[in-house]
Amino acid sequence: MASNQTVSKAKANKQDEFYTQLSDISNELRHYRSQLRGKTVLCNCDDPYESNFFRYFALNFNTLGLKKLIATSYAKSTIVGAHLPLFDIEGLKPEGRKPYAIEINEVPDHNGDGATDLSDVEYLLRHDANTARTLKGDAEWGAGDFRSAECVAYLAEADVVVTNPPFSLFREYVAQLAAHEKQFLIIGNQNAIDYRVVFDLIRQDKLWLGVENGGTKWFRVPDDYDIQTESRIKIEDGIKYFSMGSIMWFTNMDNPKRHETLTLYKTYSPEEYPTYENYAAIEVSRVAEIPEDYDGVMGVPITFLDKYNPDQFEFLGMCENKDLFGLKTRVYSTKECQDAYRAIFGRKGTYDLNAAGVVGGRKVYKRLLIKRKR
Repeated sequence: MASNQTVSKAKANKQDEFYTQLSDISNELRHYRSQLRGKTVLCNCDDPYESNFFRYFALNFNTLGLKKLIATSYAKSTIVGAHLPLFDIEGLKPEGRKPYAIEINEVPDHNGDGATDLSDVEYLLRHDANTARTLKGDAEWGAGDFRSAECVAYLAEADVVVTNPPFSLFREYVAQLAAHEKQFLIIGNQNAIDYRVVFDLIRQDKLWLGVENGGTKWFRVPDDYDIQTESRIKIEDGIKYFSMGSIMWFTNMDNPKRHETLTLYKTYSPEEYPTYENYAAIEVSRVAEIPEDYDGVMGVPITFLDKYNPDQFEFLGMCENKDLFGLKTRVYSTKECQDAYRAIFGRKGTYDLNAAGVVGGRKVYKRLLIKRKR
């Protein structure tokens, strides 16, 4: 039962509860419309009555030509009925806080206005062609947990998974998608690139970034969500939003952006592009300054991933502590790390030179190791 308690704690943690705006979902999904036709779509981290992912797919079910839409909830959202006004209607929402699943097989134009709208979605959720049932969980995982047997069964049925998974469980979530070989489009933090399971998929060209990345994204959060920085809060029409930077779409579905050629204009010189002291690679501090005439290994910022074209570059690994990719040329001793700390800061300590690429005795920021394809 310890596992269930861990999951429950993670899901209940308010710092893990973000609600993606419909505009962000719509802006990204427009790049994949043709790949969704005839597919079963699963939103398995979404309260169907609160989620804008469910709302988007329900309203666009016919336009996208979906075969089926499945949405599951882990627990009733703390944002009750306000995220999707349709479901404020008394008696429509399942009673209590039990997790549940909804399956949509069709969205007829019941009101005859020539378009699918919220009233049509309301109608279909009241009838037999679309089922709603309570989730029970199993001996290991709680009801609605994406790892529970009944949710894994939904995953097996799905062709494409689209959702905003809990960031605290992102590693496990991506690993499950990869194990089941599902197509997916999910939201995560840029720092997830560091996760071994994520980076291995990137290196194997089995995962890449979506299109609408970068900038600030605003997420709806519960009213009691604790936000320390005033500039990251906004309240519109009584609804609380929290801004987050470095939020990315992670996917294995093709999109036009990953085939755009990155224009290179700089020429290599050893003075401008020093070689790391612990990697056989040169330091490139800005993605825009990747030299056009260098054929060796280069260390580039992780923001490069947003510009990555698999026809133009290949991933070799990253600068990291354990040399997981066999690319280090030097490993520093504990004494060398301690001496470096004293030389830089003038006091006793340990400067972990093995954790990154080193230039001039100092660590650089996190770097991906890449090569140009000729």
